[in-house]
Amino acid sequence: MSGAQEATVLLTNVRPWGGAASDILIEGGVIAAVEPHDPARPAPAPAPADGETIEGRGLLALPGLVNAHAHLDKSWWGREWVPYGGEATTQGRIAHERAHRDELGIPSPDSTLQLLRALVAQGTTAFRSHVDVDLGVGLRGIAVVREAVAALGVPVALEIVAFPQDGVLRRPGVLELLDRAAAEGADHIGGLDPALIDRDPVGQLDALFEIADRRGVGLDIHLHEGGELGAFEYDLILERTRALGLAGRVNVAHGFAIGDLPPARQRALVEELREAGVSITTVAPINASRLPLADLRAAGVPVGLGTDGIRDLWGPYGDGDLLRLATRLAQLSGARRDEELTDVVRLATSDAAGFVGRTVHDLVAGAPADVVLVDAQNVPEALVLAPERELVLAGGVRLV
Repeated sequence: MSGAQEATVLLTNVRPWGGAASDILIEGGVIAAVEPHDPARPAPAPAPADGETIEGRGLLALPGLVNAHAHLDKSWWGREWVPYGGEATTQGRIAHERAHRDELGIPSPDSTLQLLRALVAQGTTAFRSHVDVDLGVGLRGIAVVREAVAALGVPVALEIVAFPQDGVLRRPGVLELLDRAAAEGADHIGGLDPALIDRDPVGQLDALFEIADRRGVGLDIHLHEGGELGAFEYDLILERTRALGLAGRVNVAHGFAIGDLPPARQRALVEELREAGVSITTVAPINASRLPLADLRAAGVPVGLGTDGIRDLWGPYGDGDLLRLATRLAQLSGARRDEELTDVVRLATSDAAGFVGRTVHDLVAGAPADVVLVDAQNVPEALVLAPERELVLAGGVRLV
């Protein structure tokens, strides 16, 4: 893989973000230059020894999609169909997964690798993945996901969240596992419904923030709890983020409660998120309260989009197509105008750089060479149609 990353690639006659025809020069896995395409002039050859020229045929170019909330360790992708079982509650799904994951060999390097291949083929080139850490699996799931990414053959970005799916305080030993995961290189530690799962929101959050602060890692907390209970937990998270100076290192996943609040309370919470430097990730659920997406974006609160679990013991749904999921987010958010549709695509690509540890993720010089080509007139049409991905480069490398 390293040799491929060092090769020079010239991607000619593409339209970055639907703009003028351009040539993109890639060196060492990074975009070296974006220059106007001159159809009257033959494209210059890349470095003679290891170069490649790819004709873009005037296709629309987008940055690689960023999956800001994945569960790459959970899927039974590539296996025979697994019927859904268990009770349709958070507790019921946790219990069902714990009872049956071993018989399916989950987490599995093979299933994770097959899932990754499908996601990259659809244009996703960067991932923040929650990976279960509990008394049964230990830290093995983290090793499985890293093994699968290493075997993929293209340099996708990966950030790991050590995720206590079965609870934190209610399972003695989990805090120690999270601390160990952070010490051994996990980028973030996770949390889950501090009131409903552990029945001790102050205790859970105090313990998680202590590890995040001491180990210098991020914190990414699943928060399904709604209404004033969820809003109270937002307040606890914001309070600890400010007290420890963790701006830019704390994320609330799902965060449905913000959609339940009266308008004035909602606006105040959006402003507090901005001031504290706390981000939000959503999976565009069709059966939950809506995030005030436009207000969050206008305030400058980072919002990321992710697939959540894909064909796992929590449910049979999901094809992993993040562009199609962005279409759903746009519909749920009431986006119709071209600028609104384009903004949702930016949310799922360039604006999500921070969710995968990047300062820039775009079609500009100095950015990682993650490029997706689609046959569309413009960005709004690309969002609405979610057409076939004609070409995907991750770090300048094509998935074979």
